[in-house]
Amino acid sequence: MPAIDLHTHSTASDGTFTPAELVKAAKEAGLVAIALTDHDTMDGLPEALEAGVKHGIEVIPGCELSVRSKTGVLHIVGLWVDPYSETLKRAFNEVRNRRISRNEGMVANLQKLGIDITMEEIRTEAPGTVGRPHMARILVAKKVVKNFEEAFNDYLGSNGKAYIPKNNISPEEAFELLKSTNATSILAHPFLLSSDEEVLDREVAKLKNYGLEGIEVYYNSHSIEMTGICKRLARKYDLMPSGGSDFHGFVKPDIMIGKGTGNLFVHHSVLDDLKSFRQSKGLKI
Repeated sequence: MPAIDLHTHSTASDGTFTPAELVKAAKEAGLVAIALTDHDTMDGLPEALEAGVKHGIEVIPGCELSVRSKTGVLHIVGLWVDPYSETLKRAFNEVRNRRISRNEGMVANLQKLGIDITMEEIRTEAPGTVGRPHMARILVAKKVVKNFEEAFNDYLGSNGKAYIPKNNISPEEAFELLKSTNATSILAHPFLLSSDEEVLDREVAKLKNYGLEGIEVYYNSHSIEMTGICKRLARKYDLMPSGGSDFHGFVKPDIMIGKGTGNLFVHHSVLDDLKSFRQSKGLKI
């Protein structure tokens, strides 16, 4: 059966495969379509689209926006973004500047804790967007911590000693940006927003009012029960189902492209339905 993956990352953000390598890996994994959805950037899309033509696999241009939330981790995936949208590029430049300030602040915090680490070292680990996974890699290499989990628990996660919160864009800004480029907006990994079904229901209702169009029903860490809850939310709020592995490459070695930790399968019909939805609105696919 034809499988797809509509949530992946490359070296343009915090993944370890270049966009071309990612597309090749998707083809080798037997996928027929893939969306590149790097965090707050579209820099990898031209390379991914070119690789899609070369390897005979459909590539949907996308991105993943980090959005302000009082409840939990709120990420919105945009599918079929315009890779050359000046509006999105300007917005991502601002996000990038905020991220640079945050990264520098966290490195300064690590240095205050007596850890020998510099931004220059971290940049050598990050061909694309610098992020916490690259800091974690340095901490592991220097044996400050044993593994990535310890790096985030002790230093880089929300309860870590060096942590600085993100200064994310608002939900209103996120949906306006995606609408400006005629992208389809998808709530990524819903249960990171809230693990409480009632709270999640309320948050999805709010996001629907802002312009949310879809929800990741099929996701790497979803149990059968969680998938069922997302299906119910999709029906209740008239949202399009989507799904993907959230593949990052070697930085998350347990997550395989198209398969997640082994049990994920997103059928091509999910993509067909998303295309029909867009066509019903007069949008390009």
